[in-house]
Amino acid sequence: MGRLAGRLSPSIPKGHEGASWWPVAARRSAPMRLLAAAMLLIAAPAIAQTVSMSGSLGDKALLMIDGAPRTVATGATMQGVKLVRVTGSDAVVEVKGKRVTLPLGGAQVNLGGTPSDGGGTQIVLSAGSGGHFVSGGSINGKAVRFLVDTGATHISMGANEAERIGLDYRSGRPGMTHTANGVMAVCKISLASVRVGEVQLYNVEALVGQAPMDHVLLGNSFLTRFQMKRENDTMTLSKRY
Repeated sequence: MGRLAGRLSPSIPKGHEGASWWPVAARRSAPMRLLAAAMLLIAAPAIAQTVSMSGSLGDKALLMIDGAPRTVATGATMQGVKLVRVTGSDAVVEVKGKRVTLPLGGAQVNLGGTPSDGGGTQIVLSAGSGGHFVSGGSINGKAVRFLVDTGATHISMGANEAERIGLDYRSGRPGMTHTANGVMAVCKISLASVRVGEVQLYNVEALVGQAPMDHVLLGNSFLTRFQMKRENDTMTLSKRY
């Protein structure tokens, strides 16, 4: 037994008795283990910070995850976001065991990460029913639903929506504008901030009319600050300045 134990124990080189010593193979394997651990950390998928719902197709939801469009099937997981169920009007997702309901066309929901300061440079939108691009967003920090309208000269909304989000539009400059329904009286105002996805712009002109509107029109006072590109049902807005 003594001879067997002697064979299993590593022999200490002469002159190194009492010194800190470890077999060469073990010393070489330590940095390899550290490298493998680092590679696992690098390969780990990033957890999404924001998500919203822009559409649905059967059992699949069209989600905007961190500003990028993703098609996710029920039960599947994308960037840590699991789609639990989807209907024509909303979707339920689960992140880190917490369930969140996303209304169709609603604003981006923060998933508990560090809130974005709106300093992003790109907006990606998916076409909804009728080929229209509808997106959640905010004006002066208040949630709204935008409809992209390249034919509108300004961001435009009805007085009811302006009042809902607390805009003092009556102090704006009165004027007239031509619409599909004829000439309409409006008030021209400046919006302190307008945000869509991870991009926020400041001091954007808008028109407020008396007629109620289903959406806030995202017109050219916002759109001209972007390079616009459309591919099939996807529109990408890249910030110019």
